[in-house]
Formats: sequence, C-alpha cells, structure tokens
Amino acid sequence: MNKIKPNHVKAKTPAVFISMVFIKAITCLTCMSKLPTMATKRIASIILSFLLVSIIVRAQDANGYKIPPKDIADMLLAKSSPSVSIDDKAEWMLLYDVSLYPSVEELARPELKIAGLRINPNNFAPSRQNFISNIWLKNIASGKEIKITGLPSPLFAGSVSWSPGDKKIAFTQTLADKVELYVIDVATQKAMKVNKTALNLVMGGYQWYDDNTLLYRTVIKPASAAPAKPLMPKGPTVQENYGKASPRPTFQDMIKSPYDEQLFEFYATAQLVKNISGTEAKISQPYIGNIPNVSPDKKYMLVRALKKPFSYLVPAQGFPSNVYIADMNGKPVKQLADLPSAETAPSGNDNVQFVPRSFDWRDDEPATVTWCMPLDSGLIKKNVDYHDVLYAMPAPFNTEPKLLFKTKMRYRGVTWGNSTLALVNEGLQGKQQTQMSRFNPATGEMEKLIERNTTDAYSNPGFPVTEKNQWGRDVLKTIDNGSKLLMNNPVGSSPKGDLPFLATFDLATKKTDIIWRSNETDFEYVAKVMDADKLQLLTRKENEKEVPNYWVKNLKLKIADRQLTSFTNPYPQLDGVSKQKIKYKRADGVNLTGELYLPKGYNKERDGKLPVFIWAYPAEYNSAADAAQIRGSEHRFTLLNWGSPVYYVTQGYAVLNNAEMPIVSVSKDKKPNDDFVQQLTMNAEAAINVLDEMGVGDKNRMAVGGHSYGAFMTANLLAHTKLFKAGIARSGAYNRSLTPFGFQNEDRTYWQATQLYNDMSPFNYADKIKTPILLVHGEMDNNTGTFPIQSERMFNAIKGHGGTVKYLQLPYESHGYQGRENILHMLNEQFNWLEKYVKNAGKKEDKKGF
Repeated sequence: MNKIKPNHVKAKTPAVFISMVFIKAITCLTCMSKLPTMATKRIASIILSFLLVSIIVRAQDANGYKIPPKDIADMLLAKSSPSVSIDDKAEWMLLYDVSLYPSVEELARPELKIAGLRINPNNFAPSRQNFISNIWLKNIASGKEIKITGLPSPLFAGSVSWSPGDKKIAFTQTLADKVELYVIDVATQKAMKVNKTALNLVMGGYQWYDDNTLLYRTVIKPASAAPAKPLMPKGPTVQENYGKASPRPTFQDMIKSPYDEQLFEFYATAQLVKNISGTEAKISQPYIGNIPNVSPDKKYMLVRALKKPFSYLVPAQGFPSNVYIADMNGKPVKQLADLPSAETAPSGNDNVQFVPRSFDWRDDEPATVTWCMPLDSGLIKKNVDYHDVLYAMPAPFNTEPKLLFKTKMRYRGVTWGNSTLALVNEGLQGKQQTQMSRFNPATGEMEKLIERNTTDAYSNPGFPVTEKNQWGRDVLKTIDNGSKLLMNNPVGSSPKGDLPFLATFDLATKKTDIIWRSNETDFEYVAKVMDADKLQLLTRKENEKEVPNYWVKNLKLKIADRQLTSFTNPYPQLDGVSKQKIKYKRADGVNLTGELYLPKGYNKERDGKLPVFIWAYPAEYNSAADAAQIRGSEHRFTLLNWGSPVYYVTQGYAVLNNAEMPIVSVSKDKKPNDDFVQQLTMNAEAAINVLDEMGVGDKNRMAVGGHSYGAFMTANLLAHTKLFKAGIARSGAYNRSLTPFGFQNEDRTYWQATQLYNDMSPFNYADKIKTPILLVHGEMDNNTGTFPIQSERMFNAIKGHGGTVKYLQLPYESHGYQGRENILHMLNEQFNWLEKYVKNAGKKEDKKGF
C-alpha cells in the first residue's frame, strides 16, 4: 500500500525550479558564444525548447493530486462496518465488505455513455460499480461466523440475493472481460460458479425462479464484434419533429448519432436463459429489455421488449416497447400494449402519458396481470372525479379486462394481502398529498384509511409488515384475526426528534397503537420483523458514541435483548467531538433545526467563537407547519461519506450540518419557489444568528456549502447576500434556462415562468458574486440538469467580472464522486479554501499560497 505523503512536502517550488532552469540556460548560452552563428542559433533554439517543455511539465506536476490533513484522509479511508442481509427465516446473517473508493485509474477504463446508460464495452456490464470484496455468513442462533469456501479471488461481487426458500445466495462476479454468476449453498457454506455463458447486465441483472433455478440474460456476440466507428459517417445526424410537443427534462448520456444507435442495439440485445442446477437453456429469441417478471405460479412471464426507433431525448426505459405475456418457453400468449416513446409525455410532475402503465402481477393470485390507465387523458388539471383506474386480467388472459378500482389522485401502487384485503396508495407530487386506502378485491369496495401531506413527517404511519404466501410473494401480514396490520416506521419523526416505532393499525377504527418505540437516548429501528406472531424483531441500534449494531428483541417474552454484531468505531478522530441538535426560528416564525458539531476540547469561554461551515440542501413545502417539524436525531452515530462536511470539525471549525433550508408556499395562490431567494436568505440569517447567540460561531467567519441543489443554494446566497466569507458549491446547476422543462419540484416551464427562472438563476447575478466561491464538478456528471457546462460557464462569468473563484473539475467523476485520489484532492481543496477565506479571513496572505 502506497504511503500518503503530507501535502506540504515538495522537492522544489515551481518558482525555484523555473529560476534554476533560466540560470542554467543563460550559462549554457554564454558558453555557446564561441560557436559559429548558425550553429549557435540552432543549438540555442533546441535548448530553449527543451527548457520550455520542462517548465510546462513541472508546472503541471505542481497541480497534481494533493491530500488533506491526515485526520481527514484517515477518516475517509477508514474501513466501514460490513453490510448485512438477513434471510426471511431469520436463521442466517450474510455480511459483506464493500470497496467504496476505487482509484481514478479504474474510473478511467473504457466506457460507453448511450441511452442514459453507462456501459463497460469489454464485459457488457455497468461501468461504475462499488464491488463487494469479502462475504461471510453468521448463524443467528449461535452467533458463530462462518467462512465461505469457493469464492473467486480477487472478489468483485455484486447483486447479492437470497433464493426464494433461503437455501442459497447468488451474486455476480465482474471480471475485466465478462460477468459470471455464483451461488452459495447456505448448508455447506460453499460457493460455485453456475453460468456457462457470460452474463449481459446492460439492461439489468438476474432473477431467482426457485431454489435451484435462475433467470438471466447472456451475451450473444463477443465484445470484439461491436460495430466499429466509421471515419466517414453516412451523413449528418438529423432529429425531426412535426407538431408534437415533447417537453422532456434535460437527460444526459443520450443517443446522439446513428452509430450510437448501433452500439446500443449491439450491447443491449441479449439472450434470456433459464439455469437449472448449472444447466442453461435458452428461452425464446434475443431481445432488448429487462429480466421478465415471472407470475406467482411461475407459469408466465411479463415481458417488455424495447424496439426502434430509439430516442435521442429520453433514456432507454422511455423507448417504444411491446408489453406482452409469454409462457415459460418464451411463446407470446397475450399482447398487452404497444407503447410509444416517452418523448410524448406531457410536462408537469403529475401528468402522464395517455397510455397503460404500471404493469404487474397480483401477488395474492396465481397469474393475474394488472395495469393502470389514466382517466384524464394524462393531464392532472382536468376536472374529473377520478384520474386513474386499475384493470386486471387473470390467466389464460382471454377475457375482457376487469375494472378493480379508480383513484382520485395518481395511482402509486398496491400492496396485496388476500382475497378480501389490499392497500392502495395514490398521491399528487405537485400538491404534496398522499392517501392509503383499504381495497376489498372480492366486493370492489374501497375505503380511505389515511390521507396526509407527504411533507408531514409526524403523521407518517410507516410501512405495512409483509409475509410470504404460498407462492413466495410478499403480502400483507394481519394479526388479531385479520383485523389489524403491523406498521413499521424506521424513522418515526416526532417533536422530540426521530424515534422509530412498530405499531398496530386497526382497519376498522383506523387507530394506530404504538407497541414499541426507540428510547430517547438512542436511535433504534426495526430492520426486520423476524416473527410477527411472536413479535421477535431484528433491530439496528446506535447513539452518538456507539456505532450501529444489530440486536434481537422479543416483545412478547420480554427477555433481554441479544446483541448479534459488535462493529467498532472507525473514526477515533471524532472522539471528544460534541454533537447537538439545535433548534431556532427564522424571521417569519418557521422553526428550523441543524446538527451542530464542535471540536474536541472546545470551550467557548476559553476559546471564543469559531469559524463556521454550514452545509445544507433546500426543500420545498406547501405547508409552513410541515416545514417547522423536527427531523433527524441527535442520537445517531456520525457515519462519514465522501461528501460530508463533518471532516472539518477536526480542523477547528464549528460545523452546522443539515441546516434546514425550507422554501415554503406563503399562500394558496403561490408556489414555494415564488419567494426562493428571500426565504433562503431568512434561513441563512437564522442559522448565523443562533450560532452567534450561542457564543460558538463567529458571524464574520462563516462559510456555506452544498452539493447539487445545495450548490445552487450556495451560489444564490453568495449572489444575493453578504452573509458569508466563502462558499463551496459542488455539481450544481446555476443557469435555469438550461433546465427549461422544470427542475427539482418546480414543474412550471421556463416559458410559463420566465421571470421566476431568471430570478432563481445565480448565473444571471454572477457580476454580484464577490465572495470567494469554490466550484467543483465531476467531468462526466450524468445527473439530469447538472451538466458540467453549468460550472464551466459559472466560473467564466464570475471570473469575467473580477470575482474570486476557483473551478475544480474532477476527472471521470459523475454526479456523486468515487475516485479515491479525486476525493482526497477535493477534501484538501475545500480545506484550503476554508483556511484562507474563512478561518484566516482578513489576515495577510502568505506569499507562498496554500
């Protein structure tokens, strides 16, 4: 393992090196004065050219990768606790280590960016994955950990899943030139490769059929057979439209040419295979599409096959397609829909195409297919009583579709129970509303159970607990003779902070009774209901000082909890750091919170006020009461990822993480973003004022930062206020005219709300940004709307108006960063930015820079 060198260690500074080079050059040229004139000129030219190249190379080397202070680097690279997966019988625990930060060299491997996908052209798999490097088993009853034999070495595993009967575990092994499939026998703890043909994961992974059978898609041609890019194209790339509206978001990595179309067809076309105990059998002909959805009785498959013409505007999942039912030999049984391209979908959060959608199987019947159809032509603003309808058709699929129920909002899904019980979910994103209803499939009756705002965290009932039925499908678990449901809420928001709970919900009275809740000194949630009748639970418990671990809890027997894991603290650097959930109000009375971290050993009376780094991400609310609710828990253990601001508490900063930045609709005829800048300003002022009043934060040494929409927030705050000494904006969008068909939760288009888009775009106010801002962006950002050009143009605009700005573009990175060297360098750049412009604000600049 390469040792990390301190970032201040340099053999020679660039200035010293260049001076030495020129001194040597002058000496050499003086010595040449005795040579003939022509010879002197030629030699001098050669030497000066060589020296110029040396200077340039040295200057480039000086801007190479750096690392942050040791504490920060050590925390980033610390080994995290293993991930955990439990079988449905709660007999075995699977543990595995995930390699989080590959080297940039790995990110630089060949990659195709087409149809919204990122593909490794050498192995027909996604190009950006965090692989599992170790897997082992633990018997829950005995607590004994068991090594698995037969694992490939080195291990690059992914897509781990249990078989339907929990007897086996499958995982993919990704190699440089192919993907293989392994199966672990739980009884023998032995792994074995089961595929004969390399897997094709371009359009998805694999699926268990039964304990001995897997379905997956395989490569039909070697990568060497991929179409070569012609030096001379057949002609220009042409896109056309004749009168049809296509208001699509600004998706990235789209098909851009006929050659891209050829590549997508080559890599996405695959052969469906059934593997029975290691023997492969082809099913039907190769096609482009996902793994089929097998019916509960395992006699039919629900297939969606993509077809041409491929779109240049939407990702692969929005391409035209045929949806049909086939038997297990691949023979089509029933055509369900011929779907057009998603290009024709109307804009607006709750508008949908006027076509069937949400094809699925009823989990409580052998083979009944269901699908949804809009009743409003797909336009939510139409004044109709019902907006969606769900249809069903049982095998052998030769009858007219049966209407099951209609919804007054957009259909969101159904959790099936039995012949007399199902839960229907519907909602409206634009109005932030959701509803859960009880549906009786036998009578067709539907009764509203819960209606609430999606932003009302306190009223969230949680999720219904399920169990396996005779077909191995997850269906509603009822208790007390079918009169009640078990509801698990792993968050449990409350006025006292997040307190997860398990509750019963009476279907008749609609009353919720909490039967267990996390105590107020820990954060503990139910990870799995191991036995609903005995109320035996698997929980995950943590607090500020104790790393999350898993426990077995028995509510009926009331025996002592049993600890299953003993994971340890990976961050000794944070020992002694204080964490506090602070509460404060902004000027209009809306309650706000944030997680305040203070350095180890800090005493405000002795040490005075600290430089502050505020990190946030705005959220929209239609209700001020919802915005004021308490979210999060101060009793959660701090787990760090690459993007966390908490690293800097080890460097003498007060860090206010997750500082709430609500954007609230102030009246019924207005939307939240109508007062975006004003509300951002109120939020920021409130955070700064409370830290100043607490005596821990220096109002004159404040920094603000955020990622994505948080970067957008940061640039706006620096454009419209003088509250901060510096800002850090990562992977943001700053010119909203480049996202003209909506962004975040804003569903008005640029042409419907031109002034709003202009007012919210900090790019339009780049001449006002004089506060130092560090812009960071991944070179290959694939997030909708946050093209790298957003940061490039923002940098140029601020620079063009004389602002203080630095732009850091990270090679090969997407919207979230992965490369180890890139992340370490970014953390160092952020540290130096804070040191220069915040902690040491007003001090004389070191001539050597930083």
